[in-house]
Amino acid sequence: MIVDWSAYRAVLFDLDGVITPTAEVHMRAWAQMFNDFLSARGVEDPYTDADYFEHVDGKPRYDGVRDLLASRGITLPDGTPEDPADQAAGAETVCGLGNRKNDAFGQVLREEGVAAYPGSLRLLDELRERGTALAIVSSSKNAPDVLAAAGVTDYFTVVVHGGVAAERGLKGKPAPDTYQEAARELGVPDETAVVVEDATSGVAAGAAGDFGLVVGVDRGVGHDALTRAGADVVVDDLDELTAAAAAPGDPA
Repeated sequence: MIVDWSAYRAVLFDLDGVITPTAEVHMRAWAQMFNDFLSARGVEDPYTDADYFEHVDGKPRYDGVRDLLASRGITLPDGTPEDPADQAAGAETVCGLGNRKNDAFGQVLREEGVAAYPGSLRLLDELRERGTALAIVSSSKNAPDVLAAAGVTDYFTVVVHGGVAAERGLKGKPAPDTYQEAARELGVPDETAVVVEDATSGVAAGAAGDFGLVVGVDRGVGHDALTRAGADVVVDDLDELTAAAAAPGDPA
């Protein structure tokens, strides 16, 4: 797969599932929280991985809670971000459930740590050597902790995460606002920036903006789904976009 990186000034990466395999940790944390909640309410339709990709993946945390609950015909009050995560405290609100999931994610991250995908590291090294500006655009407020745990913080000049979006009143993915904010912070026009995403909501965010290229990384959602969401290019691993992968004799 050949991408002419010299045509672009910046690359804007999602984090979970693109740079690090933390999407898998998020999936386990969501499954634990939702299945405990649904079981306690007597809901017989369990939460599955398909629910993650359809309702949760790539979205701001509380939006994911609302969307999944709506799929089961459940409406809860929003509550506030300060709602307790402890189920015993009775915080059956959108924010309470989102906070409960976040606690589960944090525990796994602390106990197990995380390492970046080798192929992603190879592409990051090449882009940094080229002088390409690099940013992280993540719906998760945990992004700084994940970057630090994986030892990749120094690659990125700008990090626009869920907390930044909330502070600045930016709409979350699938709106393009957070990606546009990252390009603005890097000082590059949107059309000179590449968006790299593994979630359909994130690909849709890139496609909704005036970005030069939208790359989808298939970590389970499927090539067709990423293409339908607006990806210009779909790969299974970012190693496919490195100079080694584009060596003479390889198919374009």
